[in-house]
Amino acid sequence: MKLSQISQKKIIKGEEIKGKEIREGIFNLIQFDFPSFTKDTYISLSELNLYRRLYLTSLITQEKGELAVIDKDVMEAIKNNSILTENIQEEIESKLNLGQKLADKIAVFGGSWTFIIVFFSFILVWITVNIWFLTTQSFDPFPFILLNLILSCLAAIQAPIIMMSQNRQEQKDRIRSEHDYKINLKAELEIKLLSEKVDHLLVHQNKKLLEIQEIQTDYLQDLMNTLKKKET
Repeated sequence: MKLSQISQKKIIKGEEIKGKEIREGIFNLIQFDFPSFTKDTYISLSELNLYRRLYLTSLITQEKGELAVIDKDVMEAIKNNSILTENIQEEIESKLNLGQKLADKIAVFGGSWTFIIVFFSFILVWITVNIWFLTTQSFDPFPFILLNLILSCLAAIQAPIIMMSQNRQEQKDRIRSEHDYKINLKAELEIKLLSEKVDHLLVHQNKKLLEIQEIQTDYLQDLMNTLKKKET
């Protein structure tokens, strides 16, 4: 078994990577941390994957300058090889105060058929009571000034509540957009990392195939030599 130049531990057979097989940028990053690492020394595949992630992080930092807060979550997920998942609805709801929750519920109710039916039923009952049942001593005779006052107050209160709920919806949309951005960015970086792994596997496989072909050539050569000896 080969010995890892980084951890000084034995590497499982088939997972040893020679320095000269690593891309120059990743090799330089490893050599920066471990000056003793050369093109003739070995590193394990898991250690190489770690430095691949670190290399991707450094590339993004160089390209964008200082990382934004939203990108740091993605970088941490790549470094730790973790899945970037969040329950957006629970995250949004957990940050709401009592007033915001109440505004959302009132806005939802105010835009439903239940509210429309209840509201028109209330108006019809109010008019009916004042016209038919309380003809002589109605508390709000025609033209229903008190009812108009109640409706005006309701409209004045309902408008800012709906605006508050719309502002909350904009915040929800922004959080969802940020979440989508983080998922897309991580997916792009993971695809690059996967491409690196596939390249390594192809190179490793080609080397194995060449080795097999060389062994087959040796067998053929031995057979040819044996046949020549029999002929003589």
